[in-house]
Amino acid sequence: MMHVPFMSSVLQATKHDWDFKTVPQKFTCHNTKDKKCTWPRGRVLGGSSSINNMQYIRGSRHDFDKWAREGADGWSYKDVLPYFIKSEDMQIPSLRYSSYHGMGGPLTVSEGTATNLSDKVYRRAMEEMGYQVVDCNGKTQIGYCIGQETVRNGERWSTAKAFLRPAMNRPNLHVVTNSYVTKILIENRKAVGISMVKNYEKYEIKAEKEVIISAGTINSPKILMLSGIGPMENLKSVGVPLVADLPVGENLEDHINVHMSFRDNTSSAYSHSAISFLDYGFSKSGPLSKTHIEANAFLNDDDNLVPYLQLSFYSVSGISPLDDRLIKTIEGHNNKPHSSFLVQCILLHPKSRGKIQLQSSDPFDSPRIDPNYLDHPSDMKMLIKGIKQLLKLANTTAFRSVGASPLDPYDENYFLYCKYFPYESDDYWRCRLALNFLPTYHATSTCRMGAAYDKTAVVDPQLRVRGVNNLRIVDASVMRHVISGNTNAPTIMIAEKAADMIRGIDSVQQIRERLQNYRKLLREMKKE
Repeated sequence: MMHVPFMSSVLQATKHDWDFKTVPQKFTCHNTKDKKCTWPRGRVLGGSSSINNMQYIRGSRHDFDKWAREGADGWSYKDVLPYFIKSEDMQIPSLRYSSYHGMGGPLTVSEGTATNLSDKVYRRAMEEMGYQVVDCNGKTQIGYCIGQETVRNGERWSTAKAFLRPAMNRPNLHVVTNSYVTKILIENRKAVGISMVKNYEKYEIKAEKEVIISAGTINSPKILMLSGIGPMENLKSVGVPLVADLPVGENLEDHINVHMSFRDNTSSAYSHSAISFLDYGFSKSGPLSKTHIEANAFLNDDDNLVPYLQLSFYSVSGISPLDDRLIKTIEGHNNKPHSSFLVQCILLHPKSRGKIQLQSSDPFDSPRIDPNYLDHPSDMKMLIKGIKQLLKLANTTAFRSVGASPLDPYDENYFLYCKYFPYESDDYWRCRLALNFLPTYHATSTCRMGAAYDKTAVVDPQLRVRGVNNLRIVDASVMRHVISGNTNAPTIMIAEKAADMIRGIDSVQQIRERLQNYRKLLREMKKE
């Protein structure tokens, strides 16, 4: 099921998922047991790219320029764009010859359109609200764009398929599965290898050159801290000897979101059928070959160049997880004769910051994860502002043309806890956010990069860990800030750039020259 795009979430809470839980949250996830949010993470080759929603969104050019202004030299938009292009194999006809996209790379990107709602409703509604159709990975991110997803020939195209599988026969590559890294081996402030457990036996793997940790925003800081690299107080409290006092696990950022279900009287949204499974089984085609995240829109605020909100349009019915007291109500509500689709509202640049800490020195203990959602009062205010954009969508001619209206206000029992507040009041939405809030699983920045003078940085712009030689971090944890959009594409870009750093290519000029020659060739082929 991992390879079927529509079944993207079926591996969550299985053995292929780390299935992390946060500490109880004050303002969110009150619909879950103990007010703990669930954080799925891929425990499989390809990591989270093997269980995610496959959205290919790079972020705003202004995100990367901000990284560079804050001391991450070499990470401006002009520096990172060639690496996005390098890995890409764009299959959307209207974008194949764009100077912002590449062809022939290992990472296939295809169109997410699955129903007629994309053009008939979503696009028209955003145009009514004053937003143009754009390529959200092109010149500007502000506007409405069709879904771009890492799907190839109807199958999920994870980093394992795109990058690892083709390299499996190389004599200098050895992949060890079912293994658990417990510690980085450090001698005289130099990383010399790692300690790991496989089949209940302990092994030490030595490195002749560098050790590279790519365990993600949660497990990379955990491994560092178990090795003595992290905040002195936390390490001391769990009995781990200090090697380097660094802010590992701090500055945790994540997008926050809430969704709204809309009626669809045309029944255009997808619903399961036996024919769909047959189509996919025989030809990798049909509704199951798409994620059904058909489009995204990026909204700016007061002429700001950086979007503050992302709207994701899902052409499939769905309800967020609720506690047992609400299940019967929701099920009864969903059985009414109508279909529905979802619009997800994502706050892109929350000001709340969380942290990851060790709970003990036992490497098999999960870390303590506290995203601290909505702790900063600005986040609640901006998310409610985003919700009101969803309500504006409901009033567009395009939405009304299919009878689309928010489901919940028409059933007073839909959110039992919130019905006592006036609908559309800020108090009502605060209640809804406490119950209907979902993490977006875009956690970053727990080993953030920065300049030598930056006390919040764990790695330098070359992704080398401070105070420890021969050790790099290459994953989403090094992001200076979370970007404007989904994090899969920029994480792959970071890996592409790190590969050149490790090989000693300090300038991207060679890549730019190759890309210029490549585009020239494409133009000539197009003329022919």
